[in-house]
Formats: sequence, C-alpha cells, structure tokens
Amino acid sequence: MLQPRRPYRGRLAPSPTGWLHLGHARTFWTAQQRARKSGGTLVLRIEDIDRARCKTEFLNGLYEDMQWFGFTWNEGPDCGGPFGPYLQSQRVESYRAALDRLKQKRLVYPCACSRQDVLRSVSAPHANNEDEPLYPGTCRPYKRVQSREGIPGEDARVNWRFQVSDGEVISFVDNHFGPQTFIAGKDFGDFILWRHDDIPSYQLAVVVDDAAMGITEVVRGEDLLKSTARQLLLYRALDLNPPAFHHCPLVTDSSGVRLAKRHDSLSLRALRAKGISPGEIRDDWAMVMSEGEVKPVAE
Repeated sequence: MLQPRRPYRGRLAPSPTGWLHLGHARTFWTAQQRARKSGGTLVLRIEDIDRARCKTEFLNGLYEDMQWFGFTWNEGPDCGGPFGPYLQSQRVESYRAALDRLKQKRLVYPCACSRQDVLRSVSAPHANNEDEPLYPGTCRPYKRVQSREGIPGEDARVNWRFQVSDGEVISFVDNHFGPQTFIAGKDFGDFILWRHDDIPSYQLAVVVDDAAMGITEVVRGEDLLKSTARQLLLYRALDLNPPAFHHCPLVTDSSGVRLAKRHDSLSLRALRAKGISPGEIRDDWAMVMSEGEVKPVAE
C-alpha cells in the first residue's frame, strides 16, 4: 500500500560562525525555490552549538543579510512554529537523549584519540581537507581488549564515536547529482557524535533536528555528500525516516577554491557595501565578485 506523500518541508540551517557568503546564498536560494515550487514550508534553524565559534554579531548579521537578500521563512527563532526551539543551542537535551539511545544499543564507544592522533596514524589519509579524517579504529572496544588497554570511562575526557560496519555499502539517490555510493571503513570511518568538550557533533545534531522538525528534503552543498552517507547510518540506528537530499554545486572563487567564511570580500554584506543588489547576484550565479569586479567562472 502506498504511503501518503508528506507535505514538503525544507530548511535553511546557517551557522553564525562568520558572515554569510555568495555560496551560502545560492544554496539557500535553491532551498527556498524548491520549497516554494512544492507549495511547502521553509524552516530557519540556527546551528549555534559550537559555543567557541558562534558569535552574537554573526547571528545578528545573519538575520540582516538573509532578509536583505530576499529570504523568507515560515518557522524560525524569530517567528516561532510547532517544532521549536529553532536554535540548536536550546536543543542539546534531545541530542543527549539520542546519544544515550545509541549507547544502549552499543553502537557508540568512547575514544581518547585527538584529531592530531588520528592524522598521525599511518592508516589515516593526510590530504588537506575539512572532512573528518578516516579513523583507524584505535579505541574500538575489541582493539582495546586485544591490547589489554582499559576502555575510557564515561567520566574521562573522550569523544564518542559511532562504529561503522567496515565494508558496508551506503547508497542513495541525490536529487541533483543522482546515484551516490560510499563504503564504510574506506570512504569514512567511525565518526564523532559527541566531542570531548561536551558538544554534540554536526552529524548527530542535524539528524535529530531534521527528523524532529519533519524535514522532507535537505538542500545543502555537495561537500556534504559524504556526510549524508554517515547520517543515513544514524537515521537507521535511531529508527528514524530519512529525508530526501539535494546537494548543490559549490561556488568557487576566481582561482577555483571553494568559498568559505574567510572569503570576506564575497560575503553578502561586503557585496551590499559595494552597491551590488540581490537581484544582480541572482541574475547570474556563475560569478565571482572581487574588488568590485564581476568575473564569470565555470560551473
């Protein structure tokens, strides 16, 4: 029997760790357009759980920049809604409950390795990228037993990792890039769910939030395709229904480097200060704006 189709619910999920840039704008605009085309609801959720990096000035600027650009939403921190709160910093207990559930299922384990420990490992890739490095399994419980080392306790300063099944194939069909396949233990390893400084990871928080808020499609950048594979494992482990996914091509600067929040000259507020209107930007997404110039770049 066919299940009734759920009303479309999309989301914008910025993090106030810097100024929004042109890449954010294009991805968020795609999310807004897809929600409107489906006659659906668009949710604004602020991902502000990293207390050290999130700043009040960026949060205030986020609202200002998004409204200037032409974004509107149906639910969010400023207008409320049935699935609040819409600030991740106010939802930590729900992430903790999810972690506890995974502990009960013995799907996670405490890990005393630092990121540098992992990077120094012979098995870990040393490519200079922002993805979580492939974990070699040093603190996996069976390895601890084999080496007769004690397993870190709950009170120790540890990260909590989700243990993947090495060799498992995770496949999904992206609504933009088509069929995608990743192999656990090869493309990614056991990944962090809870940091040693008592902060839930991005992977855990977005899964819990997207499920709780009834999101039916996640629109985000293509740099998160591998994260989707990880998150599908979490949806399954937590007995949650995953949304559909639509990953957008990344916007790059004139040298082909992916835009990041360090590209201040390409932030929305910098473009506004140069007198460039939102309409001009939207009329041609395939552009790089630098020092007041508009330069076309290949997609």
